[in-house]
Amino acid sequence: MSTKKHHLLFLCAAVAAAAAGPLHAQQQLVPAQSEITFVSRQMGVPVEGRFRRFDAQVAFDPKKPEAAAIAISIDLASVSLGTADTEAELAKPEWFGVRQFPKATFQSTAVKAVGAGRFEVAGKLAIKGNTRDVVVPVALAPAGAYTAANGSFVIKRQDFRVGDGEWNDTSLVANDVQVRFKLTLAGVPAL
Repeated sequence: MSTKKHHLLFLCAAVAAAAAGPLHAQQQLVPAQSEITFVSRQMGVPVEGRFRRFDAQVAFDPKKPEAAAIAISIDLASVSLGTADTEAELAKPEWFGVRQFPKATFQSTAVKAVGAGRFEVAGKLAIKGNTRDVVVPVALAPAGAYTAANGSFVIKRQDFRVGDGEWNDTSLVANDVQVRFKLTLAGVPAL
């Protein structure tokens, strides 16, 4: 998906949220208190990384989760694994291919409550031009004056063609990648 299409997708989500009125007021991401991390395994050894730059457009009322609109954009070039060499490798076409695919995106399609402060967010995850349906468990919790949305889920990297060529061998790099997130938001109505 092109960058223009990504921007259009987020603009549509923001317009829809604004048009929906006070019930769906836009929440603001607090970047300094938010994080998106991942854990993969290389030859059986856990490798942890994080993305330094991402954005979220959220319109969510915990009392009306079915009306939520959530869009997340991750700058793939902002990946951090602790070494410049490894980060440069991940930018290459075999991995994230950041020149052609600078962003990974998530767009919600449905949100449902599953318990006190817990929700399942179904949506479309797009990485390297490959889109898959995912269901993400999310727990909301107070975080001072804000609300934290926490969760984790597992993706199959080969579904997104991350680690092509010689890296496609899952004995070298496991297919499962655990994604963890904490999105701290301002303006979420009380549970």
